[in-house]
Amino acid sequence: MGQFDFTTLPDRIKTHSVKWQEVQKDKELLPLWVADMDFLVFPEMQAAIQRYSDFGVYGYPYVWDGVLEAIQNWEKTEHDYQVDKEAIVLIEGVVPAISVAIQAFTQEKDAVLINTPVYPPFARSVKLNNRRLIENSLVERNGRFEIDFTQLEKDMAENQVKLYLFCSPHNPGGRVWTSEELRKVAELCQKYGVILVSDEIHQDLALFGHKHHSINTVGDFSQFSLVLSSATKTFNVAGTKNSFAIIENPSLRAQFKKRQLANNQHEVPTIGLITTEAAFRYGKPWLTELKGLLEKHSDFLADYLEQHTKIKVMKPEGTYLVWLDFSAYNLSDEELHQKIKEEAKLILNVGSTFGKEGAGHARLNLAAPTAVLQEACERLAKVFAK
Repeated sequence: MGQFDFTTLPDRIKTHSVKWQEVQKDKELLPLWVADMDFLVFPEMQAAIQRYSDFGVYGYPYVWDGVLEAIQNWEKTEHDYQVDKEAIVLIEGVVPAISVAIQAFTQEKDAVLINTPVYPPFARSVKLNNRRLIENSLVERNGRFEIDFTQLEKDMAENQVKLYLFCSPHNPGGRVWTSEELRKVAELCQKYGVILVSDEIHQDLALFGHKHHSINTVGDFSQFSLVLSSATKTFNVAGTKNSFAIIENPSLRAQFKKRQLANNQHEVPTIGLITTEAAFRYGKPWLTELKGLLEKHSDFLADYLEQHTKIKVMKPEGTYLVWLDFSAYNLSDEELHQKIKEEAKLILNVGSTFGKEGAGHARLNLAAPTAVLQEACERLAKVFAK
């Protein structure tokens, strides 16, 4: 038994949880989709929120030094990234930060590049801001995604790409990019004058000995890069709303903050500041235990589905999200997701929402008590038996 409770399944049905919303209509459904964990937070986090709750006044906050220092210390100790306080810009979420970056550094009709399949808000943010979406397909080799650098360079050059939205570690494939891969990405951006926006929200969830490298630790790329991250995914506090952009170039930072202010996105709720500080000050022991459990879950899922089904599991090097390939069943997307939901009674993310390469795929969230994952595997095996 570990120090923390990763076995209790909290009853979230009456807590307005988006993950569990559909279960209100159908009690048999088991949700393993959105990147939100069915685990209780660590005691210091609960205590910090409780202190705030007990006070009884919930007015406007300012950002106190402790929050920025907690971010700085975490980046330094966990990711070997030395960051100046001035370079940190707080914003309520990584997705809002993506939109602000698109608006600040590109014009309408400019080309913005993403690697597909990828987290759906990437494409959505580009399209809704009336930019031209350039999709560069990742290549699956030896059960993991890789970047086709020849094609990437071609896509950048031919489309006069202005901004590259990069997902590191990668969601949904769970790739933790190597320092060599990251250097190549950044060098291409440098060569073609592309602003690099690196979404590193899953940075703390590298597994199985893989190490996450922040883009600015693999070379001198800080003049044209923004790093986006947050404590919310790692420590299961997404509902408290806070993230940060690290923008070392003062001129890019000023442009970003100007657009942020124009959108009135410069305020972060007090509770988000509190949870960020608590996460980065006291969360390491909980995270260590969590990662050990995620590795066990990942092994179990891969072994079980390989044994009992024809589902191909892309084993993640990081994150608690797993990309499942159902193409061996020759089902249309509609048939596949109907089977998953109506026969297996599971809610998974629909693969095609991540890009055209996601047809015949689904994304599964491992971050639930072991008994829940076992039940999900049994349901999949029953419906998709060999």
